[in-house]
Amino acid sequence: MTALPDFAAIEAMDAADGLRPLRERFILPTGLIYLDGNSLGVASHAAFAELQKAAMQEWGQDLIRSWNTAGWFDMPLSLGDRVGRLIGAAAGQTVVCDTTSINIYKTLHAAMALKPDRSVIVSEGGSFPTDIYMAEGVISTRPGASLRLEGVDAPDIEDLIDGDVAVVLVNHVNYKSGELRDMAVLTKKAHENGALVIWDLCHTAGALPVDLDGANVDFAVGCTYKYLNGGPGAPAFIYAAARHHGAISQPLSGWWGHARPFAFEKHYAAGEGIRRFLCGTQPILSLRALKGALDIWDEVDMAALREKSLGLTDLFIALVEAKCGAYGLELESPRERVKRGSQVSFRHPNAYAVMQALIARGVIGDFRAPSTMRFGFTPLYVSYADVWQAVVILEDILRTGSWQDARFAVRAAVT
Repeated sequence: MTALPDFAAIEAMDAADGLRPLRERFILPTGLIYLDGNSLGVASHAAFAELQKAAMQEWGQDLIRSWNTAGWFDMPLSLGDRVGRLIGAAAGQTVVCDTTSINIYKTLHAAMALKPDRSVIVSEGGSFPTDIYMAEGVISTRPGASLRLEGVDAPDIEDLIDGDVAVVLVNHVNYKSGELRDMAVLTKKAHENGALVIWDLCHTAGALPVDLDGANVDFAVGCTYKYLNGGPGAPAFIYAAARHHGAISQPLSGWWGHARPFAFEKHYAAGEGIRRFLCGTQPILSLRALKGALDIWDEVDMAALREKSLGLTDLFIALVEAKCGAYGLELESPRERVKRGSQVSFRHPNAYAVMQALIARGVIGDFRAPSTMRFGFTPLYVSYADVWQAVVILEDILRTGSWQDARFAVRAAVT
């Protein structure tokens, strides 16, 4: 962006935005600019409607019958196919279930079982910590297994992949910086060395187009409460390429993954296909809220979504650097747009206090230790005018030093 637009130009950008009508489908508190959809997406009217129906009618009136009459039992698979469409997965390869952490554990074990002659997991030292924690948990159960980390054992993840590596666990979009990796290139590199790949799509699904099948990906996991707006703690998902289905083995062999769950057999027999990744009874009310949240995606052009995302993040970077550049902010996200997800991060020595001051003024982002301010841009409900106004408020906070109020330095449990 060579020249900064004025507010009239910003209004024209919003007027020309093909996604703008979808904003009305969400519940946005008056006077709030919400730039934290990369942590928790906002509620939609459809999600609330589904949740109310599931609670008041299906649970409240139909009770146990709803497992059949409302399709509760099949929701992990039916919703899995709906999520799969958004991540480039053909039907039957995605299931909605459990949490991202649990799904990482399951897919790591599954990948290592497919490579029994190999013992190394490769991941990122800068990964979202749960990925590393779960990898550590997996190797603790497999004698001789080890973990190599980018940034610890070698500068680049590609340098860690050799004939001993069973699986590479990698984030498509870095949770802190928003950096976007090339999925096809890294997957090809792993396969050339005989390794499998698990992609963490927590900051990808619903933020930009993905083509898991086209990139020949083995496995993927991700959450549905960020850009997909499924609600706090909404179930996560697993993708497994169909070519692996016949050999999938994972240690959490619960009854929902059984081939005949209502035969109540004494020993475990794995179900067919992606069902093998199921474990125990799933949270039905959360699944129903997600069902409503996914309705809007039937109307979304993913290419248009990505283009608006890039426009929003480009604008934010340009405005922040022009208006706030003298106050110690440092861009942490990639400047090159094609290497960036749908978030922008800036470092600041007093990032926590500045973010708390922003939140107090009605601009919600978040903080990641030690010095990162994160701003997520969800194209379905964030406008260009939101970006403009957020930067106006940020500049005022930095210029006046209002962030130095003692109350903004008090750390809450969740940052």
